[in-house]
Amino acid sequence: MGQYIWGDKDTQFFYELNPAVILDAIEDLGFKTTGRCLTLNSFENRVYEIEVEQGELTKQIVAKFYRPGRWSKDQILNEHQFMSDLDEAEIPLIAPLTIKGETLFKLEKANLWYCVYEKKGGRHNSEMNTEQLEILGRSLARLHNVGSTKSADHRITINQDSFGLKNLDFLIQSKLIPNHIENKYKEVVQEICDLSAPMFESISNIRVHGDCHLGNVIWRDESLFFIDFDDMLMGPAIQDIWLCVPGIDTYSLQDRAILIEAYSEFRDFNRAELQLIEPLRALRFIHFSAWIGNRINDPAFKIAFAHYGSEQYWQGQYQDLNDQLMKIKNYQQPLFNC
Repeated sequence: MGQYIWGDKDTQFFYELNPAVILDAIEDLGFKTTGRCLTLNSFENRVYEIEVEQGELTKQIVAKFYRPGRWSKDQILNEHQFMSDLDEAEIPLIAPLTIKGETLFKLEKANLWYCVYEKKGGRHNSEMNTEQLEILGRSLARLHNVGSTKSADHRITINQDSFGLKNLDFLIQSKLIPNHIENKYKEVVQEICDLSAPMFESISNIRVHGDCHLGNVIWRDESLFFIDFDDMLMGPAIQDIWLCVPGIDTYSLQDRAILIEAYSEFRDFNRAELQLIEPLRALRFIHFSAWIGNRINDPAFKIAFAHYGSEQYWQGQYQDLNDQLMKIKNYQQPLFNC
């Protein structure tokens, strides 16, 4: 991808964000904080729940501090523009708050970009019934209808080059793969990318969520809303669809068929994109390994991915990619109408 961590000074401050600095940043936006600041789970960025006064009551907002060096200001604004467009079209999501006409702010003393969100409650749903699959399918179609109206010129387009070969170059140059595994890992990635390249050439790219797994779809009663557009991309619609229903078993294919049928009520679905599911899954494996490699000096990553870099880790990655290669080579249109 070519976008990696900045120098040690900026990154170190990001690791050591403290409540005093965070609360000062929020008060700079005009909020009156109560002093309550809770760290929320996030590997890539730093996210906090903050209590602020609202008249005689209090409420919670969420502040997101972007990891330095990952996205430029223009790239973050592409994310915010997409969310603003979705919000205007009444697509259910949590968009950043607009304060004095702006959604993105800079913590000058730390050279960090940040934004704030209204806190909304809800639940994740890892197993959806037919009605929920249909709601999700129609919601994704509406999201993609908005996504197709503009381009995100500063964002990455997902394909075999950006998520495959560029990440492979980083892994090889950084000497992260054991020597006796490196060559076969390199060969399987290159073959996957070679086979995938023609598939991407005939597909239209639009603004997509990019990381639309079910953890980023929140349910409240029987309604949903999308969260965390940090990884938004230019890419095919199937990138969001397969992540919502990632399985390969019979039940998953049936669920995906239900979702796509509902999706097609609001937006035409190009069935040629189905052949991209396994290449996209393989590219996600490669990208994930490069992502950890880029962040391995972050204390949180050292704890969470302690096995990263071991022979067992890379042997597993090679085997997973080899399995993906076989699926790509042997791809057949699913029997189910999806």
